[in-house]
Amino acid sequence: MSSNLHAAVAAHRFGLGEAQLDSAVRGDARGWLAAQIGPADAQASSGSAALPTAADGLRRFAEFVQQRKQRREAESMQQMSSTEQQFGEHFRALVQADTRARMTTAAITQRPFAERLALFWANHFTVSMAKASARGLVGAFEREAIRPHIAGRFEDLLRAAVMHPGMLRYLDNEQSAGPHSRVVQQRARAAARNDDAQGPRITGLNENLAREVLELHTVGAAAARAGSYTQADVTAFAAVLTGWRVPAYAYAPDMAPPRRLAAGQALSPLGDASPTRFEPVWHEPGAKTVLGQRIAEGPDGLTQVLHSLSRHPATATHLATKLARHFVADEPPPALVDRLAQAFVRSDGDLPSVYRVLIDAPEAWTAAPAKLKSPEEMVLSTARVLQLGAKAFERQPDAGAGLLGQRVQAAPSPAGWPDAAAEWLGPDAVWKRVEWATRVADRVSTQVDARALAASSLGPLLTANTAKLIERAADGPQALALLLLSPEFQRR
Repeated sequence: MSSNLHAAVAAHRFGLGEAQLDSAVRGDARGWLAAQIGPADAQASSGSAALPTAADGLRRFAEFVQQRKQRREAESMQQMSSTEQQFGEHFRALVQADTRARMTTAAITQRPFAERLALFWANHFTVSMAKASARGLVGAFEREAIRPHIAGRFEDLLRAAVMHPGMLRYLDNEQSAGPHSRVVQQRARAAARNDDAQGPRITGLNENLAREVLELHTVGAAAARAGSYTQADVTAFAAVLTGWRVPAYAYAPDMAPPRRLAAGQALSPLGDASPTRFEPVWHEPGAKTVLGQRIAEGPDGLTQVLHSLSRHPATATHLATKLARHFVADEPPPALVDRLAQAFVRSDGDLPSVYRVLIDAPEAWTAAPAKLKSPEEMVLSTARVLQLGAKAFERQPDAGAGLLGQRVQAAPSPAGWPDAAAEWLGPDAVWKRVEWATRVADRVSTQVDARALAASSLGPLLTANTAKLIERAADGPQALALLLLSPEFQRR
């Protein structure tokens, strides 16, 4: 493979697209990618205000609850707008700032491979604002738990993601209480006295977070089918997770409700700056057994489980498969998956070691594009190739990715967005791409020579047939639309 073809594959398959391959990659494609391995770029706010932290997002949620209560007291139901409408308006500025920061950072970064890795891991550890309790936390989750840890040990990334307030809220762990915990016993005594009106909301033992950490984040669903873990492990792990909460007093002490049940001494294992707390009174007492390992009572039990899961052979295979599927092919080559998994195990979960095996893999450098860009990737690569920068996201924070079927930071489930072409190729989805590309071309075509841009951005990937179609276009908008809709641009 020529150096020009290597540069094109590096820019589009591993990166997010470049307007000028030669000036971006500069001949050494593998070296260009390897040099980008490290923590993701810090996201910058497009305005004067700092981007919200997890504490900011949680406080914003508490403010909505408080304001909603005040509205109920002051207005009749006929006068009130819908809760959903009020909720959306309350978070609009925060959500737009988060979305714009994510998209702009990816559009202007000089380290697109690092950015692709950040987007990959954010999807792997999905926290979605599609769930109301996570609204206002998704951007902070990505900035605080994902971006700093994408080039460290997987165990550190896993721990940061699982213990973050966004994940604890999204997967309902903050109200999970051990059946034999002190808070449940105190609630029972209060109920017997008919004195329970202001007690904390308790849902019992919630298994959501435990199940998703096992099934999605570490060993994978295939491990369950192979008998590596059972429902009993899920339940025991859920008991280990009890006590890990995001209590209101940690982020909004002035708005925190009265705490009628004794809380015990809460711990701040992630530091006082994080709203995450371990509250012993919510924790299920006694030792637990998860995947055959005895887990001690208390906050160290979670660290113990995550340590074990990060070193499980099934975790290595699950992560290797997802990385190969994301960067190489919807049906990842088994030999490549094996080499990535071996690198993971050999390096004790050192992610840069795995990335280096990926970018050295011959399977990753085939000329024929094997992956379809998701709507978000299509929007980002368009912004990069057209060199629109932050301007691409001034009118709409996501530049229309949501209209294409992928609402940024709002995946429909904890499994995240799909990574296979079949999920994005329905007739309606294809037509939406045509409409979007046509609108973009109409707006910016006067500033772009589509014929020259096709050659400089796609290089050897540009086929003679596509070049001929662009050359014969009736006008500038049609030429640019043909470039954006070409197989060479839509796939990577």
